[in-house]
Amino acid sequence: MKVMYVAGLVAALAIPAGNASAQSVTDPQIAAIVVTANQVDIDAGKLAAAQSTNPEVKKFGQQMVADHTGVNKSATELVTKLKVKAEDNDTSKALKAGGEKNLTNLQSLKGAAFDKAYVDNEVAYHQQVLDAVDKTLIPSASNAELKALLVKVRPAFVAHLEHAKHIQGTLAKSK
Repeated sequence: MKVMYVAGLVAALAIPAGNASAQSVTDPQIAAIVVTANQVDIDAGKLAAAQSTNPEVKKFGQQMVADHTGVNKSATELVTKLKVKAEDNDTSKALKAGGEKNLTNLQSLKGAAFDKAYVDNEVAYHQQVLDAVDKTLIPSASNAELKALLVKVRPAFVAHLEHAKHIQGTLAKSK
């Protein structure tokens, strides 16, 4: 299930290099993608905080909820200020559907299997979001303030990826 979700995420966020201009996204579409991507991680983080029995995984889930809620708050404030209405698009819809599939899969797991699936997904998810931010969202953003927000929050996604990789390594050693 996780592999299907990550493959869907890759497809949703990827823009083939030779076809970037034909598949660029607008600022309202970027707003929807950012809010949806953060909400997906908030929902998974809430589940991890509630369901994991591993203190490190539980704490990471709580951090994902707090950090991604903050990003969504900043994004919502900015689009309100700019009078931009987030525009649902294929990418935001695919992210939402993938997030729902991931939650369904995670809800069926317990203990170490849950922790491994959650953390493995967090590693893959944050890597794909970073790739999308770098290759699609920042280059496609036409509004300077929107672009600046994406650049500002990028280091948090990098830190999340590194933290998730650290936990992934810890979980692998504790087998």
